[in-house]
Amino acid sequence: MIHLFRMVDKIMKQHELSWKITAQYKNQEIKAFLQEQGISRRALSAIKFTGGFIRVNGIEQNVRYRLQEYDDLELLFPPEQENEQLVKEPIPLMIMYEDEDLFIVNKPTGMNTIPSRQHPTGSLANAIAYYYEQIKLASTVHIVTRLDRDTSGLVLIAKHRHAHHLLSQMQKKGEIERFYEAFAGGMMEKDIGRIDEPIGRKLDSIIEREVRSDGQKAVTRYKVIQTTSSFSYVKLKLETGRTHQIRVHLAYIGHPLLGDDLYGGKRTLINRQALHCQQIKLTHPITQENLSIQAELPEDMQELLNRESL
Repeated sequence: MIHLFRMVDKIMKQHELSWKITAQYKNQEIKAFLQEQGISRRALSAIKFTGGFIRVNGIEQNVRYRLQEYDDLELLFPPEQENEQLVKEPIPLMIMYEDEDLFIVNKPTGMNTIPSRQHPTGSLANAIAYYYEQIKLASTVHIVTRLDRDTSGLVLIAKHRHAHHLLSQMQKKGEIERFYEAFAGGMMEKDIGRIDEPIGRKLDSIIEREVRSDGQKAVTRYKVIQTTSSFSYVKLKLETGRTHQIRVHLAYIGHPLLGDDLYGGKRTLINRQALHCQQIKLTHPITQENLSIQAELPEDMQELLNRESL
């Protein structure tokens, strides 16, 4: 059993971890122990060459030191370099969950996750950079899950490089669950379905994707919550995370998202793709706490649902 204590020093701007070593780790090298805790080789190299330290009982040690029962092991990560090209903007953030390692925000529609050539400012990343300055946290903006500009809902952000590494590994293994709510045009033939079709870039476009035999594996599950005269209100779960996955898959089965004119959706009822990331579920990579964060439908989707349900 390991007793783990955590701290982010917002004044010193460095992230720190510490452990009380128990009998099961007696005589294990620090390097092996830290790798078991998910500390990457890259992080250990950065600690050695760019700042930070490894200490045992207050004395600096290298990774070959063999741990003993009751040792106090401290790990201080190097300070992260801020992206000087990223403009800090005082844009309000709707924070749904936050701790020392990560936070989850509810992104509004019309906001890029990160800056683009067409929209260099006004993004979620710009807002986060300003927020970090206010709380005196010098960290690169580590966005774990992204949403399209016109998709609303929950976005997961790591507060430091170590959390980003752990969350990225979880994402690759499918251990971060994301659930979406959407309005799909027409009436779905099945109330519950699974779309397993590979997605790749459309050859004549740098933006569009399409179902194609040489694409990457993509799996989307859906369940119809409610039907109206104009659309099906569906809940979806991603098993993979391909670009435009939900948009492409729903268009492929003949039910493009309302408002998604890129993939054949009509804009008569709503002027953006009616897609919202409603829930994120994960096991916290450091505390092992089970997190389930939800965000209600945004105003434009809720108003449309109320109007069409009358």
